[in-house]
Amino acid sequence: MHARVGESILQLWERSGLPSLFVVGTGKNVGKTVALRAIYRACVSSGVSPGVASIGRDGEAIDIAEAGAKPRLWLEPGTILATARDVLPRSPASELLELSPLQTAAGTLAFARVRSGAYYELIGPPSASAIRSVTQKLVRAAGHALVDGAVDRVAALAGGGDAIVVSCGAAAAATIGEAVDDARALVVRLSTPRFEGEERVTIEGALTAEVAAQLIRARDRRAIVVRDPTQIALSGRAALHAFEHLKIRCERPLRVIAATVASIGPRSSFEPSAFARAVADATGLPTFDVYAAERAA
Repeated sequence: MHARVGESILQLWERSGLPSLFVVGTGKNVGKTVALRAIYRACVSSGVSPGVASIGRDGEAIDIAEAGAKPRLWLEPGTILATARDVLPRSPASELLELSPLQTAAGTLAFARVRSGAYYELIGPPSASAIRSVTQKLVRAAGHALVDGAVDRVAALAGGGDAIVVSCGAAAAATIGEAVDDARALVVRLSTPRFEGEERVTIEGALTAEVAAQLIRARDRRAIVVRDPTQIALSGRAALHAFEHLKIRCERPLRVIAATVASIGPRSSFEPSAFARAVADATGLPTFDVYAAERAA
């Protein structure tokens, strides 16, 4: 059902020429894993078997925090994955390739190769530098890496040559307008343009809401330059307000290639076509409904 979405995003990823792809959500339960699963299946169908990993915890049957059902992640033989050793399925067996000195919330990180198709749980290391190390190792081993991300850990994108897909959904917002604002703000933030040599103010560390407010009050017209977009500690309407009033730039830009939407959440739901169109209009990105398997008009 999700094949068309996966194939379309895979084509965008291939055109980017980047070896790794992160799927990052505006919140929990917004379809990240469903999107990653669709991309993974498209990769396998096309003869590409990317290494897979997670910034947090994905692929479990039940959400540990909320006790709700979660989408499972089926991996095909030959796939290399990085996860906590203790959650590797005992049957069918996986081929253990390497035990890493890195630790996850569930113990030692392991690199393994799938021997027989099965459902796998992905648990990654907590630090940004560790995720970068894992991603680079997967790229070396498999040629490509596909990573399930988290909005509160976008620091893992720093310094990397990654394609990015932004996922948003009804589970993380009360209204379509709020969900669209969150998606647009995250895309605007991650798509911060490169600094091109104008008069500048260099931000050492994070561009916080307090610093942005001071610069806005001062009507500063210089380029406000951060190292990379992950140093912009703003979200939602606060981020949109800052980008509207300040010329925010970065030295190491990132590459957002698509957005996905999930119109149904545990407490609210949106009209699917209207939601997808609104996100496409607000972000300017190819936007896909991962459940209806359609691209926004």
